[in-house]
Amino acid sequence: MTRHTLALGSLALAALAGAPAMADEDRETWRIFVADQASAAVTAFDLEDPGTQWRFDLGGPSKLYVSPSGQGIVAVQSDDDRVDFLSTGIVLEGHGDHADIEVSDPARIDAVLEGPRPFHVVTHGGLTAINFDRGGEVAMLEEAALLEGRLDAAARFAQNRAHHGFAAPMGDYVLSSVASEAPVEGDGAPPRVGLQAYDAEGRPAGEMQACTDLHGEAFSGAYLVAGCKEGIATAHLADGQPVLDLLPYPAELPEGHTGTLLGSAAMQVFLGNYGADGVVVIDPVAAPHFRHVALPFRRVDFVLDDISPQYGYILTEDGTLHRLNLLSGEIEASARVTGPYSMDGHWRDPRPRLAMAGEALVLTDPAESAVRVIDTDSLAETAAIAVEGLPYNIVATGGAGLTH
Repeated sequence: MTRHTLALGSLALAALAGAPAMADEDRETWRIFVADQASAAVTAFDLEDPGTQWRFDLGGPSKLYVSPSGQGIVAVQSDDDRVDFLSTGIVLEGHGDHADIEVSDPARIDAVLEGPRPFHVVTHGGLTAINFDRGGEVAMLEEAALLEGRLDAAARFAQNRAHHGFAAPMGDYVLSSVASEAPVEGDGAPPRVGLQAYDAEGRPAGEMQACTDLHGEAFSGAYLVAGCKEGIATAHLADGQPVLDLLPYPAELPEGHTGTLLGSAAMQVFLGNYGADGVVVIDPVAAPHFRHVALPFRRVDFVLDDISPQYGYILTEDGTLHRLNLLSGEIEASARVTGPYSMDGHWRDPRPRLAMAGEALVLTDPAESAVRVIDTDSLAETAAIAVEGLPYNIVATGGAGLTH
C-alpha cells in the first residue's frame, strides 16, 4: 500500500477541505474506494481531503463491495480467482441518540480467499456471501472473521452444481440459485432455472421457484427478489418459514427482463433494469407491482439514494444523470455530467459507475481519469477528483458521528 498526495490541477476539489476533528466534535467522513478497469490498483481517498490518496495493488482488476458494518471492502478479482479484503479505517458505533465515529488510515487485511472464479457477492444479516462460479459453492463470512482475516472460518454452502449464481442467508435458511442439471458442452456454464430455499443441513425446504435465466438479487425490508426471464422471483419468511413466489411481468410492459436489482434500506422497494433503455420500480407486496420507466438513451448504471430513499439516479450513455422519484415513477430532473459512453462493445469496457456518499453522488469518469462529485439536489458537479488510470468500480463508506 502506498500513500501519496496529489496536485489536483484542473481537477481540483473546491471548498471541501475542513479543519481537523477535535475531541467530542461532530465529524462526517466519507471514504471512497475506486478500482481501476485495467490494472490491479484500488485507490482510496476522503471527500474532505481528496489530495491524500492511498493505493493498494491487488492481484487484478476488482469489483468492490462494502461489508455489512462498512468497516471492510471486498475486492473480487474474478479473472484471477481471488478475493482480497481491505479495512476501510472507518468505524461507526450507534448509541441510540447519537453515533461515535473513529477514523484511521485504510489498510490491507493480510488474507486472500482463493477459489475458481469468484463473482457475485451478497451482504445480508451480518454475513458476506461470495459465489464461486466454477466451484459450485458459496463462502459465507461473518463480519468479525472478515475484518480479522480469519477466512478459514467461512461457512461453505454447496450449490446443486457450479454456475453463475448466488446464495444468501434468510433467517435459518439459505436461498440459492439453482442450475439446470442438463449436460453442457465444453466450458460453458449451465443455465439458471430457479430459486430454492435450503435448511441448515443443506436440504431443500419446499419447492423450487422456477425462474428462467435467474440473474441479479437484492434485499429490501422482509423480501429478497431475483430477476427472471418471465418475471421477478420473491422470497420472504412467514412464521419463520421461507415463502417463494413469482411476480410475472405485466403484458403491457415492453419486451425485456430484469437482471440487475437494487433494494432500498429505508423502505420496501426495488429498482431494477429492464431492457437496455428502461428501469422498473418493483413493489413485492402491493399492486401494481411494476412501474416501467423509459429512458431516452441506453442505461449505463444506476444507484439508490440512502439519505432520501424516494430517489434513484440513472446515468444514460449520452452522459446525462436522471433523478427518478420511486414513489411517483417520474424522472424529476436530468443534467449532463460526463461525456458520452456508448453501450456498444464489451460489457467490461471502461464506463462510469455510481455510488452514494451521504448527500453526494460520486461517479467514475474513466475517460477523464476522474471521480466526479454531484450534488443530488441540483445535479450540478461540485468537484472533480483526479484518480490515476481508468477509475471504474466505486464504493463509498462513512457517515457522521462524535469523535472522543
